Amino acid sequence: MFQRTSLAGGPRVISACLPGSRALTAAAYVLTGSRSEGKAESGVAHFMEHLTFRGTAAFPTARAVSEAVEGVGGSSNAATDRETTVYWVRLPLREAALGLEMLGELVLRPQLTDADVEHERAVIIEEIRSYRDDASQHVYSVFDEAFFGDSPLGWEIAGTEASVAALSGETIRGFWGRAYRPSNVVVAVVGDLAHEQAVDLVDHAFRPAAASSPSPRPRPSPSQTSSPIPTPTQDPSAGPDLALAPAPERLPAGERLRVVEQDSAQAHLCLGLPALRRDHPDQWTLEMLDTILGDGSSSRLFQGLREEAGLAYDVHAFQVEYADCGVLEIYAGVAPERVTAATQAILGELAKLRDERVPAAELDRARAYVRGRLELRLEEGRHLVSWLGGQEALHEQVLTAAEAIERLESVDAEQIRTLAASLVQDAGLAAALVGPPGAAKGLEQVLHLP
Repeated sequence: MFQRTSLAGGPRVISACLPGSRALTAAAYVLTGSRSEGKAESGVAHFMEHLTFRGTAAFPTARAVSEAVEGVGGSSNAATDRETTVYWVRLPLREAALGLEMLGELVLRPQLTDADVEHERAVIIEEIRSYRDDASQHVYSVFDEAFFGDSPLGWEIAGTEASVAALSGETIRGFWGRAYRPSNVVVAVVGDLAHEQAVDLVDHAFRPAAASSPSPRPRPSPSQTSSPIPTPTQDPSAGPDLALAPAPERLPAGERLRVVEQDSAQAHLCLGLPALRRDHPDQWTLEMLDTILGDGSSSRLFQGLREEAGLAYDVHAFQVEYADCGVLEIYAGVAPERVTAATQAILGELAKLRDERVPAAELDRARAYVRGRLELRLEEGRHLVSWLGGQEALHEQVLTAAEAIERLESVDAEQIRTLAASLVQDAGLAAALVGPPGAAKGLEQVLHLP
């Protein structure tokens, strides 16, 4: 069970009590990511995330930030995505006040000095280079470029070396002023802590610097319902600077096949098809389709390409969901001379889902796999924080595990086949390959669904 409270002026707070847990896990979701950037400020959201850890009002140096959390045995980190930037902390329950204070400092009181901007600029450029050197990761960025074209969804989240080099301290501070407001933040808290305690800690930690009154801000009673949740684009106070750039009208919006030649022992292949937006009514059907296709070692792709044909060591499918669009993606790392064979095998599995009903026994196994995985993950604080915070921040409703399982249980084989028939269309297919010269030979010719 979870409880939710919206503080006056923000943030929104969602919490779950884990009796007996000695850990406190908390996450602050800033409802802005790289999708809100213009071309001239590409990479600014990720740059901002880095800079917060360089120092805050209460912890004025990078060492002070890290020592405050690590000094009690805890850990903290952050990540920038297309539509959110999330900061998290995990530490002993007795240090709950410190954990929430740290999140409030990082989000609302970073120093953002010009000296720190110049220091972190060099660090981020090295990070970008490291991603590009890792072909198994770089292929996803190449696929985004092919699938979404020249749009915020197609640009690298971290930006390019050139865009990062051009970002000024003034631009970064302007972005922080627009995006990092309490009203644009969701805080999720999990531990052996009453909801009222969690709200009070967040209230104190995320109070704007100008607020001097020691009394808590007025707030409504906590709610346990799955009521509609505002998204960044529904927030009238957000203004045009935080609006999500629309997805391209046509997907794929760029090239059907994009190839990057890079010295590597393997060729790294990513295929994708337009899928469903976040909170689409058929999203749970897609979850089952994705599981059957390529999630886990019992999936069709793993069994077919690895266990039976020996074409790949790592092959899997996954979904990418945004507010207004989505992608079903498949990754495979294969020997360069076997790229076309692997591609044909993957497309064959997609066509089989399109044309045939999933047998009842296979569907039951996949449903039990998804259900069990969800139940086990939600036993761990960080996964539970992600479940609650991610839904509160981005979804129309916050579901309990029981509600999610009920929706999974309702999916049948005909729904999966019908959805596959609508998604598995040759016109929407796109691919990216990162590998040694010659690895893409013949790939374009076989990049068609049977």
